[in-house]
Amino acid sequence: MVILTAFLILFLILGFVSIFLFSTKTLKLKTESSTNPTSYPLIGSILSFNKNRHRLLQWYTDLLRLSPSQTITFDLFLRRRTIITANPENVEHILKTNFCNFPKGKPFTDLLGDLLGGGIFNSDGELWSSQRKLASHEFTMRSLREFTFEILREEVENRLIPVLSSAADYDGGRTVDFQELLKRFAFDVVCKVSLGWDPDCLDLTRPVPDLVEAFDVAAAISARRATEPVYAVWKLKRLFNVGSERKLREAIGTVHASVSEIIRAKKKSLKIGGDVSDKQDLLSRFLAAGHDEEAVRDSVISFIMAGRDTTSAAMTWLFWLLSQNNDVEKKILEEVNNESALGLGFEHLRGMSYTKACLCEAMRLYPPVAWDSKHAANDDVLPDGTLVRKGDKVTYFPYGMGRMEKVWGEDWEEFKPNRWFEEEQNYGTKPVLRTVSSFKFPVFQAGPRVCIGKEMAFLQMKYVVGSVLSRFEIVPVCNNRPAFIPLLTAHMAGGLKVKIKRREH
Repeated sequence: MVILTAFLILFLILGFVSIFLFSTKTLKLKTESSTNPTSYPLIGSILSFNKNRHRLLQWYTDLLRLSPSQTITFDLFLRRRTIITANPENVEHILKTNFCNFPKGKPFTDLLGDLLGGGIFNSDGELWSSQRKLASHEFTMRSLREFTFEILREEVENRLIPVLSSAADYDGGRTVDFQELLKRFAFDVVCKVSLGWDPDCLDLTRPVPDLVEAFDVAAAISARRATEPVYAVWKLKRLFNVGSERKLREAIGTVHASVSEIIRAKKKSLKIGGDVSDKQDLLSRFLAAGHDEEAVRDSVISFIMAGRDTTSAAMTWLFWLLSQNNDVEKKILEEVNNESALGLGFEHLRGMSYTKACLCEAMRLYPPVAWDSKHAANDDVLPDGTLVRKGDKVTYFPYGMGRMEKVWGEDWEEFKPNRWFEEEQNYGTKPVLRTVSSFKFPVFQAGPRVCIGKEMAFLQMKYVVGSVLSRFEIVPVCNNRPAFIPLLTAHMAGGLKVKIKRREH
């Protein structure tokens, strides 16, 4: 029996190899010169995918540039067809016009379900809708904006600036990883706003809390699940609790346990304190709304994940771009000095349109979220004529969109904040920010799922950029173009190593 089984397995392997060899020689359906990846019977585009797995961003972008419709399709072994688009009309169709037909879908929510559970960024239907309504209400409250701004001001003035001052005053200048500092800063801010808890990550004399490292590990491994050519691989590893999936389970255990402990402590303090009207953090607000502990845990984990990595990534790339474009940095400084004679306040930040244009331009080239996927609930046809079958994975691609000549013009590769302004009508008038379709620039998503923290994110980034640049020069120790790494949230490979110099006034 054992011998018979062995022969059967060998026969199946040889049969598969024979079919594969036959496919590669005689049944090739598409070539690499076409707009879609090379595809073979049975195995689809898995060979092309695996070959380009280390450079998916550039590979997708190159193929989309060749496509007349800025859309490509391909199949992977044992997975549904994937459609990737950089066409703004398609993006509008997916995110707004036919929104109900393009939920995240179970294949996507499975990837992040272990970490994010049923949180707002990993849910569909009524579960998503109820969380969205609650969060939208809270984010429009003036009290939350004021609470956030006060936390932001304290974190910048009492922690970030002193850390940078210490590095600047160090004999010969200390090299610091500016990306790491911004991530620590952002984690402090988002934990204070979301949980009412202070991890104090900018205290460099002690190790960061276990929760921080667990977040990093969990996010990285969860993201890599999506790049497996065959999803069964990570699912089997999870089933047997081995390799990266074992590390993921341990990291998620730490995240869930840490956040649950904070929630229990918060519930206890709310009972002791009685009135929750003076509790401004999101956790207190969600608990006051009567949500159970698991739902609240999933919600705040989602907000921490989004709020920490997105703003720090965008600012990291902006500071690097400014180091390569001194003329743009000077214009930001002029704006900051004009707006903040008495210090950067909320209204001053609203008026910093040039700084906002610089941030948008940085995110066009280096979006914090490089791609996002939905799954078709039913058959459909995209505006460019692409047929969509029920169950297809449909991905819109901000990274590629920022590099499309059809979308941004021949100068797409240049860092040009002025592209975000209307032409000045009268001499001496202040330029007005151009209204750019969110479907052309879907960095904050668009439609019903548009990011509810968008304005708070700009507020935070403007404040940090203005406060830092007005005091310091940020000088990279290496002028080579950094590598862009697209995990759940993109980051700069190896960090941004810089010298901090006090700015001469």
